[in-house]
Amino acid sequence: MTAVLTERTPRVAAARKLLRRASRLEAGRFLVEGVRPVHDALTWAEEGPGRVHDLFLTDAVADRDPTLEDRAIAAGVRVARVTEKAAAGLSDTVTPQGVAVVCSTVTVGLDAALGEHPRLVTVLAGVADPGNAGTVIRTSDAAGADAVVLAGDSRNQPVDPHNGKCVRATMGSLFHLPLAVARDVDAVVAALRERGLTLLAAAGDGETVLDASADPLLAAPTAWLFGSEAHGLDDDTTRLADHRVRVPIHGRAESLNLATAAAVCLYASARAHH
Repeated sequence: MTAVLTERTPRVAAARKLLRRASRLEAGRFLVEGVRPVHDALTWAEEGPGRVHDLFLTDAVADRDPTLEDRAIAAGVRVARVTEKAAAGLSDTVTPQGVAVVCSTVTVGLDAALGEHPRLVTVLAGVADPGNAGTVIRTSDAAGADAVVLAGDSRNQPVDPHNGKCVRATMGSLFHLPLAVARDVDAVVAALRERGLTLLAAAGDGETVLDASADPLLAAPTAWLFGSEAHGLDDDTTRLADHRVRVPIHGRAESLNLATAAAVCLYASARAHH
């Protein structure tokens, strides 16, 4: 076994810079930490060589799960043991797990993400919280969505799906379905319409109620538009939709948070499709 790398080793220092968005954009790479997400990243590497570049792990993690090193080596990923301090420097969490990988960024162009005949697409327009975005990506994966698009303008730029909090919230789902980032919401809507998708805006005051009466609408190829946590979709984006749909609230709660509302909407579509 080669020497254990420290936080001062150039490879570790270069990886640590990827905690910053500017460095991720410049390098076209990002960090994934945690045993389960790293295994998901290695599966992604097995499906496409060159996607994962470095595995860093402590002796303790390697002893607990020797398959990490074995899988990485088989996938052509460089493997390095690191000190506990070095591993902590590759994490932005309070309790780092002692293992991280450096991956190529996962996002693709809008056309590539949508493909030719998508049936269910999630669009997050102006969503700012990376944890919420990651949770919706995970839910979209679970509901069988074909793609997720993170959209926004210069005022409300899209969430970076490679942000550590977002990556952790996806629990590996960012490796399972196509993700696109697009500043121009109008261009996103145009691309969805070209593919024959019905656009549904999630809105608390929507005229269409998400119940059994909406099933014929949901059975068609659909794109759901979800807005920011604080204000929902802006008026301009809402007007682009074919229908404004509200989740019925039967109790006294004023509203649902973004991740919960998205789960209800996406699973309603999944039920209608399947």
